[in-house]
Amino acid sequence: MGANEFAKLPHIGESLKRKEDLRFLTGVGNYTDDIVQANQKYAYFVRSPHAHAIVKKVDTAAASAMPGVARVFTGADIDGKMGGLPCGWLISNPDGTPMKEPPHPILAIKKVRYVGDHVAMVVADTLQQAKDAAEAVEVDYEVLGAVIDMRSAAKAPALHDEAPDNHCYKWTLGDKAAVDAAFAGAAHVTQLDLTNNRLIPNAMEPRAVNASYNRGTDESVLYVANQNPHVERLLMTAFVLQWPEHKVRVVAPDVGGGFGSKIFLYAEDVAATWAAKQLNCAIKWTAERSESFVSDAHGRDHITHAEMAMDKDGKFLALRVHTHANLGAYLSTFASSVPTILYGTLLAGQYATPQIYVEVDGWFTSTAPVDAYRGAGRPEAAYLIERMATRCAWELGLSQDEIRKRNFVTQFPYQTPVALQYDTGDFPACMNEAQKLADVAGYEARKKASEAKGLKRGIGYSSYIEACGLAPSNIAGALGARAGLFEAGEVRVNPTGSVTVFTGSHSHGQGHETTFAQLVAARLGIDPGQVDIVHGDTGRIPFGMGTYGSRSLSVGGTAIMKALDKIEEKAKKIAAHLMEASDADIEFSGGEFKVKGTDKKIPFAQVALTAYVPHNYPLDKLEPGLDETAFYDPTNFTYPAGTYICEVEVDPATGVVRVDRFTTVDDFGVIINPMIVEGQVHGGVVQGLGQALLEHGVYDPESGQLLTGSYTDYTMPRADDFPQFKLGHVCTPCTHNPIGSKGCGEAGAIGSPPAVINAVLDALAPLGVKDLDMPATPHRVWQAIQSAKA
Repeated sequence: MGANEFAKLPHIGESLKRKEDLRFLTGVGNYTDDIVQANQKYAYFVRSPHAHAIVKKVDTAAASAMPGVARVFTGADIDGKMGGLPCGWLISNPDGTPMKEPPHPILAIKKVRYVGDHVAMVVADTLQQAKDAAEAVEVDYEVLGAVIDMRSAAKAPALHDEAPDNHCYKWTLGDKAAVDAAFAGAAHVTQLDLTNNRLIPNAMEPRAVNASYNRGTDESVLYVANQNPHVERLLMTAFVLQWPEHKVRVVAPDVGGGFGSKIFLYAEDVAATWAAKQLNCAIKWTAERSESFVSDAHGRDHITHAEMAMDKDGKFLALRVHTHANLGAYLSTFASSVPTILYGTLLAGQYATPQIYVEVDGWFTSTAPVDAYRGAGRPEAAYLIERMATRCAWELGLSQDEIRKRNFVTQFPYQTPVALQYDTGDFPACMNEAQKLADVAGYEARKKASEAKGLKRGIGYSSYIEACGLAPSNIAGALGARAGLFEAGEVRVNPTGSVTVFTGSHSHGQGHETTFAQLVAARLGIDPGQVDIVHGDTGRIPFGMGTYGSRSLSVGGTAIMKALDKIEEKAKKIAAHLMEASDADIEFSGGEFKVKGTDKKIPFAQVALTAYVPHNYPLDKLEPGLDETAFYDPTNFTYPAGTYICEVEVDPATGVVRVDRFTTVDDFGVIINPMIVEGQVHGGVVQGLGQALLEHGVYDPESGQLLTGSYTDYTMPRADDFPQFKLGHVCTPCTHNPIGSKGCGEAGAIGSPPAVINAVLDALAPLGVKDLDMPATPHRVWQAIQSAKA
């Protein structure tokens, strides 16, 4: 079944209400912190107050003697007994040498390297007892110099002996000689310096773990707020604890938001699982929000210089990029891939730029580790190329839409100069639809109305593209991935015709229980209410890679579709036997099996019952039952794309920026549930606008203290910060999966930041402001205006 046929099935394209919302909205969800186990104790972590220090001594005597304390664990307890937290992607330098991978212990051994680093873990009967005992742990530190600024990291004190200059890797992509030649013959060169600000994830549910151990079976169970439980188990058992994988079960129940920050294997997960076995009890830890600020993996944090070479008509000839990427104090699970593979390969954007060359230097600093955050490399690439496109337009006296239209890719498939091949798309259609929805024709009248109020109005464009699905495994492996990037799905038809689906994907707010049910119901001709979706439990689901990179439907959904293909194939044979016909003459549609050219037909439920009550069954040809599993490894990424248009009003007296209009037109391929997709876009746009206008993780350059360690100093977006969004869609189905889907979960966060900043700069251009980095807070905007006056 092809994507076009699939899109016409019942339930596809219907905005069914989310099945899972009943429990979420009535307070009966089952989150990790809700779980209470027998003989359960509580963990609390002693964290470093210093950004960089030698740990001379950890005195736990007083803490260990306090009421209710079971044990205080330190780095001395693990030294030499287990591995460190692994990095899942190997990046190589241009000369082929591997990146530097210093150890990342679960509790500090001899040294701490950022504020919040794990020094000790107290386990006690109650949480309050654990907190009190943590206060009594005495640590003797020898404070060293902090490493905050990437640009001076090479001359700063070394965080790791393995990286004496704090340099992790240099990564390059593209033909440097060809790019240099293009620049030599260019009619115009545009240069741009920009910073992609550090973000601190703030999911509604903080990270949490609850680990237990059964001495009778030698089995451990870890409940954890995580996006990919199988990967969590694999990394923890194979690389850190060296325990048999089948003796550990990882369960990710309801998860209140992830956005990438819950993909990774964290020290707390391993420490609790290991300690539960040492103490033969259950151990629970739930992060406090202040802990999350300092210990969750942060996102973004790039400093970039870029240059675009053009001909006299504004056609892009070559792009040259150099980026400094902050990796934090240690390499987190996927940290190395974000500023390289997931960033550099997207620098073509939607444009037919013949040559691109990018260099990335990754640096260790005494800050929290930096890893994937909604979009993971794709927002950084889109921000660079879309800011650059607009800057090129202004320097050449062209409009923002015209420079893009002159350079759009229009022929597919299109091989970019940075490794990726776009299979399909219609970028001009997205632009045209966005301009209609945004009423660009009426912009000048709105601008005059703003001027009459003493406000400056600006319009900003962003035509983004992203790569989703993160596959195929063989290509990813050649690029350094240390894991497969397939997905698994099992479809179990029950005797009464209802269906249970076990998926390796994981839902943490995306609505999988509804969308996957629609997919299965459409194929089998049954009601979505007859389909249950099971995920997040390594003891029940086949090995899968979890959810990230907007891969759930295109990769996880396709695995389910392949399992459904097997279900249909077997069911047709059963139906043929029941109707005394040839397999080749059986057709299946609308939940019924029919014999071609006759009026013979039987419902799906009858075939399901026959599979499990095989009184009249071809036992000589088929096994009983109707339960099939499939794995799917894509042949290419998927490429969602779109155009976003933002209009802002800026008060030059105060610097306050107000988003007045925001329009999105996305090409996500075939959409299963429009309501869920719109919710994903809304959430992504809000996160993107949060980065553009409000959010910024800042460390003190001398002490290395996190200055934005709470909501007092780190501003999260609120509903009253934004207008109603206008959403539109264009559909060019993905050509290499049967659903035709491309992914929608990250698009809003990718396309929105450059649209906002381009709009702000457009508004400020008459005042002489030419550049501004995110976030465009009132103070920053006001300062830019004053500087332009000087």
